[in-house]
Amino acid sequence: MVSPEKRKEAIELAIRYYEKANIVITPEEQANIEVADFGLNDLDNTGLEIVTYINTDIYCAKEMVLFPNQTCPEHRHPPINGRNGKMETFRCRYGLVYLYVEGEPTQNPAVLPPEGVYTVFHEIKLTPGQQYTIMPNTKHWFKAGPEGAVISEFSSTSVDEADIFTDPRIIRVEK
Repeated sequence: MVSPEKRKEAIELAIRYYEKANIVITPEEQANIEVADFGLNDLDNTGLEIVTYINTDIYCAKEMVLFPNQTCPEHRHPPINGRNGKMETFRCRYGLVYLYVEGEPTQNPAVLPPEGVYTVFHEIKLTPGQQYTIMPNTKHWFKAGPEGAVISEFSSTSVDEADIFTDPRIIRVEK
């Protein structure tokens, strides 16, 4: 679990990244930034900073920050209670995002994942203004380039606690 000092530092840095991307985050949203370390206590390498604007039983919208070379670990969004898993569109707002999904592995990928279990290596490179839609129940992971990244996520309902991670050590930890 992230220490209170590390959490405060991560939130302050995430706010600066939102500013770099010209994304206005209200004081209430700033107070509710989620710092996800996925139970690994290695936020510098594996983690994600998230503002959730809305999450209803129909749709969800989030802004996500990845610090330089930070990775969101491989996972998928399975069907839940008879409903399809989450379908999500990532749109890069700042920096560079390397997204890896199921498919033909990319020869000589641009980045490598941190320590852990990763099985999909079809690389999609997103720069500001580019987007990619991930279909439900598709394994994926993503990593920021050396300047960090800000990503807008538009999706169907998000049930983060139901995500299935490839690495059995990972726990989806809330604030």
